This record gives sequence, C-alpha cells and structure tokens, in this order.
Amino acid sequence: MTVAVARVLNPQFGQNTYVVRASEQAAEAVVVDPGGDPAPLLEPGATVAAILVTHTDLDHIVGVADLHRATGAEVWVPAGEADVLRTGAPRAGGGLPPHDPEHLVVDGDVVRAAGLELKVVGIPGHSVDHVAYCVDGALFSGDLLFASSVGRVDLPGGDWETLIGSIRRLLDRFGPDAVVYPGHGLPTTLGRELESNPFLGELRAAS
Repeated sequence: MTVAVARVLNPQFGQNTYVVRASEQAAEAVVVDPGGDPAPLLEPGATVAAILVTHTDLDHIVGVADLHRATGAEVWVPAGEADVLRTGAPRAGGGLPPHDPEHLVVDGDVVRAAGLELKVVGIPGHSVDHVAYCVDGALFSGDLLFASSVGRVDLPGGDWETLIGSIRRLLDRFGPDAVVYPGHGLPTTLGRELESNPFLGELRAAS
C-alpha cells in the first residue's frame, strides 16, 4: 500500500499538518498535528476519521479542539503529554483551546483509522513523550528530525542524547529509505539525513 499524503503549511508557525489517506481515492483521512485553522483541512474529498498528535507543543496542537468540534473525529495523543492538551497550557507558554483526548498512545501501539494501521513509535528527545506514527515507509515524526536539522532540546523535557538515540532507533527499525514527514520544512529520508545532516555526525561515525 502507498499512502497519499497532503501537507498543509500553517503560516503562523511554519508548521506542517498532514492529511493522510490510504489512497488518493479514499473517503476518509487521518490528520496529524493540526497546528492552526482547521478550515483548510475540511475541503471536500475526505472525511476526517482521526486526529493524531506527535507531541504537545503549541504549534502542533492549537487546532486540535476546533478540528474535533468541526468533525467529531477522536484524538490520539502521547500518554505522557496528554495533560498539556487537557489544560491548554503548553510548555513554552501561550494558551490554546483545551481538549480531553479520547485515546492515549504509547510506544508499540497501533492506531487503526481511515483504512490505515499506523504504528506508534516512542521518539523522546525533543519532548518527554514525543511519538512518531509510521505507515508504509512514511514516518510522521513531528519535531524530532528535519531536513538538515533536528529538533530543539532546550525546553523542559528535551534531551540531546535521548533525541539522538531516537533517531538511531528509527534508522535501525525502518532503514534509510523511510520517508520523514517532519513538523517543519520539506520531507526527507532517514538515509539522506544520516549522510548529510550536520547534527548527526556521531551517528555517521558509528554507522
């Protein structure tokens, strides 16, 4: 199966929301990290069946409550960060509409929605309980890894060694051809970043 992925850029934060379907013709979609106005996600062509959150920084969840209200889609969020969404108080400040998520996820879970089976992989480092959602060689990995960069670790819950270990784990499990759909910037692959990302020198040396 080759999934269909549409990237919606939220200009306020330069953050990517992804609309994922089992095929271009599929009637249902999963939305990953709705970080802004939900209106662009409600275009005709697909029904929102689930809302998935990789981590609970403001720019990745500010649209969750509104999208849930507009569609009725249930929300999956990392168990260790769910209180941020419940209270509407993210770690870097700012406020957002709270939402009590219907589902908590941990490493090893599988989310079944919209004809997809998305594996949940724990990838802490940028935040304390950050996860990736993985399906058919596509990794929706939030702010762990970007094209030629990595996620920041200077906020509460961030840790450099943990972040590098999470990237190594993705490489070991999914291999260099896996496509990374990051929270900011354009898609890349694990292999491309291992070869050229200036922040991954220690991983290159160990490979």
